[in-house]
Amino acid sequence: MSRLIPKWNLITEHNPKSPISEGYRILRTNIEFSSIDQTLQTIMVTSSKPSEGKSTTCANMAVAFAQANKRVLLIDADLRKPTQHHIFGKTNRYGLTTVLFNQKELQDIIQLTNTDNLSMISAGPTPPNPSELLSSKRMAALLTATREMYDVIIIDTPPILSVTDAQIVATQSDGVVLVLDSGKVKKEAALKAKASLEHVKAKLVGVVLNNINRKDSNSYYYYYGQKSDS
Repeated sequence: MSRLIPKWNLITEHNPKSPISEGYRILRTNIEFSSIDQTLQTIMVTSSKPSEGKSTTCANMAVAFAQANKRVLLIDADLRKPTQHHIFGKTNRYGLTTVLFNQKELQDIIQLTNTDNLSMISAGPTPPNPSELLSSKRMAALLTATREMYDVIIIDTPPILSVTDAQIVATQSDGVVLVLDSGKVKKEAALKAKASLEHVKAKLVGVVLNNINRKDSNSYYYYYGQKSDS
């Protein structure tokens, strides 16, 4: 079998000294200090709509945490349009759906990456019932098991306004990071995405704004804090 070639440039891995990589480290630090009383071990990443950069942000976040000597697991729970196996150049023949359908054991579907301390679970074959799988007892058991194995678990999910999957996973996560395309997303969509998270009592720890043009930096996103009323 030929070696899979990553289709995305994982900048935190390939150019860790770049301003953008530094931005991801700042994002990591902001997340770590966003909660005083509760450890944010399981962090879900979503967006308001497709093509806002959530999967790229998710992958680079995972690398940034791993570079801080954290044992990190990245789970691709976007079962409808998975991306993480492309980013890391890994197989998607088996993954999250495989273990949720009880076809493989958890240890058999965890894949190592080129980044020290970082492992991943790809989405696996597309199922007919993504929402039911993500809300199943096996999914809850998987997250409980991985909490014992890793310091940080980062979960990539579908856009929250598209399907209910992200809301389901949000209820099982310690915190949520919302990714928005600053050049395209409308205020109404951003507020609706926030309201969807609040509806399931998810903890929104911050927002990543992609595609911000800054004269003094090559960074393309900005992170702001826990609460926003605008």
